[in-house]
Amino acid sequence: MHDDGLIDHDDGVRRCWWCGEDPEYVRYHDEEWGHVVRDDTRLFEKLCLEGFQSGLSWITILRKRPNFRAAFEGFEIPRVAKFGEKDVERLLGDAGIVRHRGKIEATIHNAGRAIALIEEFGSIHAFVGQYAPPAGRRPDRITLEYARATTTTDEAEAMSKELKRRGWKFVGPTTVYSFMQAMGVVNDHLTGCGIRDRLGTWE
Repeated sequence: MHDDGLIDHDDGVRRCWWCGEDPEYVRYHDEEWGHVVRDDTRLFEKLCLEGFQSGLSWITILRKRPNFRAAFEGFEIPRVAKFGEKDVERLLGDAGIVRHRGKIEATIHNAGRAIALIEEFGSIHAFVGQYAPPAGRRPDRITLEYARATTTTDEAEAMSKELKRRGWKFVGPTTVYSFMQAMGVVNDHLTGCGIRDRLGTWE
């Protein structure tokens, strides 16, 4: 790794340090992380998985993501909202996911909150868009020092507070900021990363 936090890969692309050499993590870095997502199912899924990730590494969740998708019926919001106690017990017995009762129950509960959010704002995407930082509120350069030091922002704090007010669970500011980074609300690829300039902006 260079002092600026970038890694030179064999394909000639310079990437953020955190994806390392793991092919699955490199693919996630290139094709998903920081790309703008507008689909509500994927936005809901990511908020849920960020909650499951709390206390674990993201690569652990990423490797289990196919199992999570199967267990939670693709994170289709209306379906998850209908899960009951039998589903909770089923999920607690599923070794392919993170078997944490609080996080499982929070996912089901949050599906109901997501339906209410969509009814009010039209989409999760529209709600999240309120918290996209305005021009001038982001640094001109994303440095290694900034990336390592920044675990939340004013916008993430505000979105977390509002979600909690609306009854959502496992949506602390650090979780919300990780969601914002991954879903393209902000572009936190390091300056000099070969993927950074390929990304769009949140609209």
